[in-house]
Amino acid sequence: MVGLTLLIALVVLLILNVPVGIALGVATMGALIVGESLSITSIPQALVTSCDSFPILAIPLFILAGDLMGAGGVSRRILNVCQVFFGRITGGVAIVTVLVCMFFAAVSGSGPATVAAVGTMVIPTMLELGYKKSFVLALVATAGSIGVIIPPSIPMVIYGVSTGASVTSLFMGGFLPGLLIGFALIIYCYYFCKKNGYLGSTEPFSWAKARSALWDAKWALINPVIILGGIYAGIFTPTEAAAVAALYAFICGSFIHRELNVKKLFQAIGTSCSTTATTMVILGCATAFTKVITIEQIPTMITEGLMQISSNGIVILLMINVLLLIVGCFMDTTPAILVLAPILWPVARAIGLDPVHFGLIMVTNLAIGFITPPLGINLFVASRISNSSMEVIIKGIIPFIAVMLACLMMITFIPQLSTFLPSLMK
Repeated sequence: MVGLTLLIALVVLLILNVPVGIALGVATMGALIVGESLSITSIPQALVTSCDSFPILAIPLFILAGDLMGAGGVSRRILNVCQVFFGRITGGVAIVTVLVCMFFAAVSGSGPATVAAVGTMVIPTMLELGYKKSFVLALVATAGSIGVIIPPSIPMVIYGVSTGASVTSLFMGGFLPGLLIGFALIIYCYYFCKKNGYLGSTEPFSWAKARSALWDAKWALINPVIILGGIYAGIFTPTEAAAVAALYAFICGSFIHRELNVKKLFQAIGTSCSTTATTMVILGCATAFTKVITIEQIPTMITEGLMQISSNGIVILLMINVLLLIVGCFMDTTPAILVLAPILWPVARAIGLDPVHFGLIMVTNLAIGFITPPLGINLFVASRISNSSMEVIIKGIIPFIAVMLACLMMITFIPQLSTFLPSLMK
């Protein structure tokens, strides 16, 4: 009864166009009233405890770093470099958007932060060039999901803590799947833009301009080296890396590029606070939502049902993927991993999966959850920074979900994509 109440209330509220965070909170409250397993105070407690986490601290810090990079000209210089080398291709700006998201993923560790940082730059530009709004917003939201696959990745850290897998190996394992998804999105962007007549820049390539763009962006380009190098060398944790990224963006914008004045600084902080607050409300309510379904043992019942249906490894993998895709629609990545990783990892181990391989399967599935309603946080962030309704993004998201699903199948059934680089470390 509690689970049914939770599901019905959530669906009805979303149909009524209630904001996602509020819908999750109200649905959870309804379930708590019907059931007796938890006190109704669980919701405000979840709002606090979900934010009272060292790994979660990386989200506001990376969002702040992204906003400071945008305000201080760091992100723009990265965009300029990509534009010089790839802007003349059909749909050049769309392809450049994917490349910038892949680059930013190497310093953000967060899908929403990547969307916020890159979206503020490319969305206005693409709309001015006549790109369809639904395509633009869906592209930015989808490309931003690479932020949790290319290291550093907060969900991989959480998965490693939950299962005992090596975080360093998980980070190494994320490179090839991240590149695969990025190139798949580039191929789709080229096809879409070719079909709809979105041409690239007509300006001829110039080595002089290329050298100038590279030199101008040198401080931005070494940012991933500092962040990833510091993590791999054990100098700082991913959360500390987020603080380093924010500080580095502030120093570059204020003292090197000298574009980050006091007004822009406070605007960046204000934007970061606004984006962080709305994201944390969703995260807090999602945590309360997760607590209810965990106490009701819904994930456990689903997992036991999988093992009863079949013992075939391929069938079980397909069922796990379906389960994670469904869960990703309703749960944030962090609570989903905390709840399901300890439950599903023994199942995956029983059919002979490598922990790094399964970790990438799980993170990729939940990355797709970033762009699937009703909880798609990347969709929410993209709509927030563009002042557009969710309906606009959803109109263009279906082809991108199809591309992500195709990549997911390759990551699932070609384990070498995830295990090759980590195997070199042994």
